[in-house]
Amino acid sequence: MITKHPMTALERRTVSSLALLYSFRMLGLFMVLPLLALYGADYPGATPAMLGLALGIYGASQALLQIPLGWLSDKIGRKPVIVGGLLVFVLGSVVAGMSETMAGVILGRVLQGAGAIAGTLMALLADLTSDEQRTKAMAVVGISIGASFALALLLGPALAAFGGLSAVFYATAVLAASGIVILLLRVPTPDRTGIAHTEVGMNRSLLGSVLADGTLLRFNFGVFCLHFVLTACFLMIPTLLEQDLGFGREQHWQVYLPALLLSVLGIFPLMRLAERGGRLGQVFPLAIALLLLAVTGLWFAPTLLAFAASLWLFFVGFNYLEATLPSLVSKKIFAGGKGTALSLYSTCQFGGAFAGGVVGGIALQWFGGMGLLGSCLLMGGAWLLFSLPPLARRSLSVANDTAGAPVQS
Repeated sequence: MITKHPMTALERRTVSSLALLYSFRMLGLFMVLPLLALYGADYPGATPAMLGLALGIYGASQALLQIPLGWLSDKIGRKPVIVGGLLVFVLGSVVAGMSETMAGVILGRVLQGAGAIAGTLMALLADLTSDEQRTKAMAVVGISIGASFALALLLGPALAAFGGLSAVFYATAVLAASGIVILLLRVPTPDRTGIAHTEVGMNRSLLGSVLADGTLLRFNFGVFCLHFVLTACFLMIPTLLEQDLGFGREQHWQVYLPALLLSVLGIFPLMRLAERGGRLGQVFPLAIALLLLAVTGLWFAPTLLAFAASLWLFFVGFNYLEATLPSLVSKKIFAGGKGTALSLYSTCQFGGAFAGGVVGGIALQWFGGMGLLGSCLLMGGAWLLFSLPPLARRSLSVANDTAGAPVQS
């Protein structure tokens, strides 16, 4: 019989501190999501394509630098890489806040994304927690990400109403700087002697095996599509609320926040059906279909109530898929390859955010709202068709447990 021990005091302090640091960083990124399409339109040089680029460009630098910075942290230590990444993030936030043109905002967003420390943070968390507490520690970080998303929908509009988009960017700089203080004062420096976490970070020797796995490729394509749709939709959702439904931008949080919080009521039944009913192969594509139905409903909602209902359904589908996909990746991968698989997965996630902003912005500029809707439905429909047959055949052998912490954004 294996005796499970609770977290030590040092582990509790470490986990709470790193979760707070992570949530501060993500809070700054999330606050921009529902605001950029509205407030960015006032900048010189703003077009739908430029707004889409500004919204998604951080994902490109994240995708490019996430893995290299993780490898660098293996050589020089976690803390120097994290401090450096946060300083770059602060610089990007200040550049974006000071900018008076859309080109300057885009440059700032590139720098924000270049502070790609999510993987290094998780590696530091692994360094400082025992094997039996690691899953719990990472779940705490996942919860903090979800909480920061909800808080961002409340704080973002309030800050923007007070000082515009610049105030939001300056606030993100302060949050990132606070993260440096937390890291240096609250988080111990691990003794790296003998540390070799095969389940954290990318292992070059295992990359080929992960890339050759068809099921993992489908999951990676799935998270790419999911964040494509999320980013592209938020190019239009705030505008639909303000212009079509006449709901002032300062009050948008009154729609976002209840829809997000109440989405739990829809997520739990899906998880129970997938877990206890053994129907993951049916529930997963159902969630994709619900997401696509919600996207369509957002575009054609005749009233604010119908829009809020569609947004609720959107968050139900998105949050269920966001929680389920990393769990499936973790259960599918062979022993020792989890870190490699999840690193590649995160890269695809950030790449999807970039593609959603760029393609969505171009579609919106050239073809209007229907073009943007069509790009989302096309990407989501391809994911549904691509994932349905393999999931029906294989998902039950992959995992019946769909619970999992959201992967970093």
